[in-house]
Amino acid sequence: MGDWSRAHICQCLNRLLTLRGNSTVTIAQEQRKSGEQFVESVLSLAHKLCQLGLCRGQIVAICAFNSDSYLEWLLAVAYIGGIIAPLNYRWSLEESKVALEVIRPAMIVTDECCTWLSDLRNGTMFCPRWHVSVGFHYSTSNGIQECERLSINLQSIKYCWAPDNVVIICFTSGSTGKPKGVAISHASLIMQSLAKIAIVGYAEDDVYLHTAPLCHIGGISSCISMLMVGGCHVLIPKFEVKMALKAIEENHVTSFITVPAMLASLVSTMRNNKSRNLVESVKKILNGGGSLSLQLVEDSVRCFHRAKLLSAYGMTETCSSLTFITVYDPAINNRHLKKIRGTVSNSVHPIGGICVGKPAPHVELLVIKEELSHVGRIMTRGLHVMIGYWGQISGLEIDSSGDWFDTGDSGHIDAHGNLWLVGRRNCRIKSGGENVYPEEVEVVLSQHPGILAVVVIGLPDAHLGEMVVACVQIRDNWIWTDLNVGELQSNMERHLSTGMLKEFCRHKSLTGFKIPRAFMIWRKPFPLTSTGKVKRDQVKAEAISHLQPFFSNL
Repeated sequence: MGDWSRAHICQCLNRLLTLRGNSTVTIAQEQRKSGEQFVESVLSLAHKLCQLGLCRGQIVAICAFNSDSYLEWLLAVAYIGGIIAPLNYRWSLEESKVALEVIRPAMIVTDECCTWLSDLRNGTMFCPRWHVSVGFHYSTSNGIQECERLSINLQSIKYCWAPDNVVIICFTSGSTGKPKGVAISHASLIMQSLAKIAIVGYAEDDVYLHTAPLCHIGGISSCISMLMVGGCHVLIPKFEVKMALKAIEENHVTSFITVPAMLASLVSTMRNNKSRNLVESVKKILNGGGSLSLQLVEDSVRCFHRAKLLSAYGMTETCSSLTFITVYDPAINNRHLKKIRGTVSNSVHPIGGICVGKPAPHVELLVIKEELSHVGRIMTRGLHVMIGYWGQISGLEIDSSGDWFDTGDSGHIDAHGNLWLVGRRNCRIKSGGENVYPEEVEVVLSQHPGILAVVVIGLPDAHLGEMVVACVQIRDNWIWTDLNVGELQSNMERHLSTGMLKEFCRHKSLTGFKIPRAFMIWRKPFPLTSTGKVKRDQVKAEAISHLQPFFSNL
């Protein structure tokens, strides 16, 4: 079999050059590049990396804000058979040290966001052979030099592949532990990109805003999708709500991806700034990293009323999205919010969990039920699954009954083929001998109009083993009270109490042992990873340390 039949992410360059040669494909800080200019930049950088001596299979770490140069590095390293390893610019020095020791890169690429450069230079952490500026400068013993820009024909350099077809080492968000380096193949990225093109509907005429950092799999996979269709990329250094809205309006952005916290910031700012008109250009919004509350869906549809709103479930180890669900489609819902309310409220299953939709065409899913339970382990297999954790010989968690990857999540599949996600198995609470999944309780409590955000944890209890506790943020103009439901007066409609929330859970048919026995008022933002996922361990540690001051009466 010839190399021409192998998947390679740089196969997008031919389309950019031949179909989008004179059209704008990147917009970054008022600088625009045509398809021809972008491809030339990628190949020029690839040529220079070969001249420097970067070899097939060597790793290039990159720690930088989003930019057109970042995209060029991703493709140039892949083109010559290198492996790109995006590092999270929000990491601490210790986290960065751990990652560099795991991947031991031959080169590191940085910009002004990198706060640990002095430690890199003084030898307190692993130091690669080359340190390069994302803007095409590199450090040698002779000082800083600039990479020349060459005009290279597309056929003059052949694609190369790293061993095992690894192209990217993408680190997990670390919501339940230290980030791990996930080795992903060219085929995985292309399969994921094709799924997003088919389901989300990315097309050549899209103007895509990079809201997600390119160090995360969601940002990377959607980026590759847009490169494959030949869309236009609008790049802002990082997500900042006013900067994002300005970019949307000025560039007539048609699509972007988000996490619930990002989307909430966008709609909140738009609602508070009455001078802003409804955004007419946006046609596609893909949410990931957590489910959307009913209120957030309604607010989003009012602000982006022409947009199709989808939500995806996945993880780094599966090269992003496994399943997709359409939350709102203006062509079907006809902009009637009552239909949205019905759709979202019906997405809670009597068995438990939240509907995350049907698997993408290339994804196989299997649920292995646990004994005496309606839910089980969510397993998957296919080209989308990672090659393994970098540095670990047996990285894949393969089930003994076959070549299935264990996602670590629990759920069930209904008669229509929809996957219902119950929660992470390593986050479940063992209370009185029963399993309680925090996400299931959070879905119910988040439907209360007075709850802004909620995180459910298990705290040590001598009698139950673990006690279910809900840490809640209440909305503005709502007041917490210790009164029971029967003691509330008729004019106390915007009051919340332990008794009221317990009664709300019962009204929503939440099983008795899953109802929180205590509620803790959380008066600051919950700690989040850079992808918007809650750091549950940190919430639990803070809850234990502040147990007495914040517990309301049982």
